[in-house]
Amino acid sequence: MLFHSAVPHDPAIDAWMQARPGPLGELARHWFAVMRRCGPDIRELLHDKHPTACVGEAAFCYVNVFTAHVNVGFFLGAELADPDGLLEGEGKFMRHVKLRPQTPMDAGALEALIRRACEDMRVRLATSRLPPAETETP
Repeated sequence: MLFHSAVPHDPAIDAWMQARPGPLGELARHWFAVMRRCGPDIRELLHDKHPTACVGEAAFCYVNVFTAHVNVGFFLGAELADPDGLLEGEGKFMRHVKLRPQTPMDAGALEALIRRACEDMRVRLATSRLPPAETETP
């Protein structure tokens, strides 16, 4: 998905994060910060009411807080290499990693997956390889 309204830093995301205290909010803040650090071309916005990270205008990851877990989502996760088996979901394109505060997880593997998704989006943008459904802004 391309989002022409993505900006380098969206204050609405900071407000969203502030409204989610406790361990779930901490998880969301941490992993969105990892997305933000992927490079100078990273932009962001609230999409479907959750923080979304983009390479330029092209969404690659998001976070969302639920009652008992946090999702770190990948817009083209179905096509990402996932050697650690972190990704869940069965959609045509999207996948997510479900995080729970008291459940151990491999932080290095998740950070690598986020960076892989970002780099994959850079390559797709450079070679015009976005899926057809991904070229429209809702």
